[in-house]
Amino acid sequence: MANIASTSASAGSDLTARALREAVFAGLISLGLFVLFVGLKTDQNIRNELVLNQRWGLLAIFVIVAAVGRFLMVAYIQPAMARRKAAKAEAEDVVKEETFFKRNFSKIAIAALILYPPVIVALVGVQGSLKWVDNFGVQILIYVMLAWGLNIVVGLAGLLDLGYVAFYAVGAYSYALLSTYFGLSFWILLPVAGILAAFWGMILGFPVLRLRGDYLAIVTLAFGEIIRLVLINWTEVTKGTFGVSGIAKATLFGIKFDASKDGFAALMGLPMSSAYYKIFLFYLILALALLTAYVTIRLRRMPIGRAWEALREDEIACRSLGINTVTTKLTAFATGAMFGGIAGSFFAVRQGFVSPESFVFLESAVILAIVVLGGMGSLTGIAIAAVAMIGGTEILRELSFLKAVFGPDFTPELYRMLIFGLAMVVVMVWKPRGFVGSREPTAFLRERKAISGSFTKEGHG
Repeated sequence: MANIASTSASAGSDLTARALREAVFAGLISLGLFVLFVGLKTDQNIRNELVLNQRWGLLAIFVIVAAVGRFLMVAYIQPAMARRKAAKAEAEDVVKEETFFKRNFSKIAIAALILYPPVIVALVGVQGSLKWVDNFGVQILIYVMLAWGLNIVVGLAGLLDLGYVAFYAVGAYSYALLSTYFGLSFWILLPVAGILAAFWGMILGFPVLRLRGDYLAIVTLAFGEIIRLVLINWTEVTKGTFGVSGIAKATLFGIKFDASKDGFAALMGLPMSSAYYKIFLFYLILALALLTAYVTIRLRRMPIGRAWEALREDEIACRSLGINTVTTKLTAFATGAMFGGIAGSFFAVRQGFVSPESFVFLESAVILAIVVLGGMGSLTGIAIAAVAMIGGTEILRELSFLKAVFGPDFTPELYRMLIFGLAMVVVMVWKPRGFVGSREPTAFLRERKAISGSFTKEGHG
């Protein structure tokens, strides 16, 4: 017993020493990385001269956080994860019964989303709910719908698309221009925008039929940039960088959300507030997102969905089975683009203004990151990733109390890309298949395998 106690004590001291050593190294590395970005800041004074400001306190906080975080990781978190992994390996033969929450997670989430606006209104009032319903509800659901649309192309068909924002732009400008020049209503233009975006998806699909991997990514990236540059330079129609403003709002069975006597608030006997329109948009984008999920699930169980999965796993084997890869790729591009176009038309209605600056490559990168971080092929994981990324960005705007810690010039939202990059690194290291990584095929032959062949190179199979 004494030997066992001495052995465990020496192991614990060795672990603590290693944790301290790695914490010092992490602090030195973070010091070298952040000294020029955080410790020093350049500004211009009133004479337009460059002034160098020193922020050593903020730099010290970054270094301390990195060192303490590495110490906790090595000394406590990694050993705990190793013990948990060993215990899981010992108990993997025991079949665990799913809990009620896990079994009905989708239904509970939908019910919570339906109750979200009235709960927020009850907590903070009608006018106070404007920010929470719009920024934390509508904004997140737009990205959920976009990510679910891109999931068809990337997650199911395995086609890396870096220009998905182009279909988003096509849908937005289709509604903006057709409603402005021809006076068509939102409910007519909503499917029209999806059809036009699907048409452009097929146009993109034809040139890339023979491409795969990095070459496909480059071509789709170029397509997204081409659409953006056309929107900038075709000033006679799109008004260039000035954008299209004064876009008509959506109506509810012909009822407008304005201050007129026939408006929604007047008919319902409610005080005038723009929050009612945002609540209406919340339920509208929720319905569109649920429609996207429903269509995706139904298509995945149909022959076309199984053809997408076969194409994702191995294109050569897909051809050998007699599957027409041309139509399979085109349907994947067209279906994903259609949902992107519908989301774009909703974006135009919500903003009332569209410009090319809203459809830059960064938007495609964010949508693709949501799909990858959530788990390609997993609708639940993608929704969780969208809430974490987009909702986390919006929460940064509310952390004004950090100005008391880091100074009045500190703006938390400017660090969103840094946090976004760190989150991607952490998730890709610890969860390489995403939050909910399940790329299991919908059809199985005799034996159901939990891990597909695409993950064997990662050491999972």
